[in-house]
Amino acid sequence: MGAERSAWLDQGLMLLAEQGAPAVTLERLCECMGMSKGAFYHHFGSMPKYRTRLLDHFEAKCTTTIINGVEAYDVLPARERLDRLMAEATKAAGPSLEVAMRAWAKQDPEAARVQERVDATRIGYLRDLCEQAGHGRPDQMAKLLYLMLVGAEHLMPPLPKSELRGMYELLMPLLDRPAS
Repeated sequence: MGAERSAWLDQGLMLLAEQGAPAVTLERLCECMGMSKGAFYHHFGSMPKYRTRLLDHFEAKCTTTIINGVEAYDVLPARERLDRLMAEATKAAGPSLEVAMRAWAKQDPEAARVQERVDATRIGYLRDLCEQAGHGRPDQMAKLLYLMLVGAEHLMPPLPKSELRGMYELLMPLLDRPAS
């Protein structure tokens, strides 16, 4: 993907996180990018095509790239890769893109399909790591880890990432004990 196209998509994710899906309009994108509508249409052709690519970009940037980054350390034991994944999930961040995506998914069937696929991919990856780490109930542990992340984002105000990291540190030793 070209750098300029990627910049349009990154700007869309920023608008989505800061102001929600209704703010991701052609006018706002062009204003934020300091570009013309012609430049937008050159890259995407239409707003529906842009929104589809924006959803793909979200999935790639916020799921696939993170998993691939953790798997780059595939020589590490699964438990250590889980620690790396939790560290990635608890990095300090700005406005919640995750919450905005879930809100969009409640209103738009295409966004809902992407969010469902993202959730399934993330939970599946966590499940694989929990199983490789030897946890007796990898399905439940994977969902528990993921629900902590999703729930922390939805609290009002959202749970600070540093506090979420502390909660993961409290929970992670459960991976080291056999499940009953």
